[in-house]
Amino acid sequence: MLSAPWRSPSLPDHGRLGRPDPAICAFVAGSNLVSDPDDARYTPLTGGVSSDIWLVEGGSTPFCVKRALPQLRVAAEWHAPVERNLYEAAWLTDAARLAPGVAPLVLAADSDTGMFAMDYLDPGDHRCWKADLLKGRVDRAIAAAVGERLGTLHAAFAKEADAPVRFATDESFYALRLEPYLVATARAHRELREPLERLSERTAKTKRTVVHGDISPKNILVGPSGPMFVDAECAWFGDPAFDLAFCLNHLLLKCVAAPAAAAELLDAFGRLTAAYLAAIDWEPADDLEMRAATLLPGLFLARVDGKSPVEYITAEESKDKVRRVAGHLLKEPPVKLKQVAKAWAAEIGAKP
Repeated sequence: MLSAPWRSPSLPDHGRLGRPDPAICAFVAGSNLVSDPDDARYTPLTGGVSSDIWLVEGGSTPFCVKRALPQLRVAAEWHAPVERNLYEAAWLTDAARLAPGVAPLVLAADSDTGMFAMDYLDPGDHRCWKADLLKGRVDRAIAAAVGERLGTLHAAFAKEADAPVRFATDESFYALRLEPYLVATARAHRELREPLERLSERTAKTKRTVVHGDISPKNILVGPSGPMFVDAECAWFGDPAFDLAFCLNHLLLKCVAAPAAAAELLDAFGRLTAAYLAAIDWEPADDLEMRAATLLPGLFLARVDGKSPVEYITAEESKDKVRRVAGHLLKEPPVKLKQVAKAWAAEIGAKP
């Protein structure tokens, strides 16, 4: 859903391409990141739905400025608090401190305007994991590294005593995640309303560690030192099972986009799961896995019938496969993640 400003396809060769509104220019001028603010070059970056993002050149290195939009650019009406940018900057800063190399560096931030500047990561050596998966290029080692790094971050954040206060973003998380995914999907499937609403309520009440909230392959860049996580607008102190289920969901969905790689994607699902579960030290791993396993079918269904459907599943036949598996698992909840993978494998005729 969210955009990753540091992974523009290429750094354009251009002159001045226009300027953003004066508030963004003022932020850049006050950041001391450009040698001459009046001569800074701005390029609007597109592709995201939630933020106003600009590539800025004029200093020693290019960087990006990000400001949240109050209404997201999607077909459905979708509003979200703009202060989420402050929490994203905080998550990126803390993640880089707790596990160096897993997130881009925040270079400057302004709490009054809700803007921040961050590293531009060269797409030449920071590949988007989603792009690889959609092409059927499945590296199981990357999947395991994603699981290990996510688990490591969750474990580190769980030990931060002030995290529950600094990331008390329940309103924003509901607006960006629980309502558009689970609650909206419940409205589309009245026969599944009760289990979907229960999942939303349970997730909202579960408080364990700081959650990224958008651990999707499009927000995972494969760099020289391993996978990096970006776009943390949904950062929240809550249920880490959400991050795990959210990421695993995309490996299942990619089986539709890259059917020839379905077996490899399902294997990656298992490897990511195992690496993540091995890192859990803040609660019983079985408890977290049960929450992730029961939540995953709801998120699975949401990506065809919620407010943010994936763009690569368009055929009704494919959507119906998702609906059948998700509906069955919502009515008969699994306790292990491999049960979800097995049910999906049986539906699409792949080896789990």
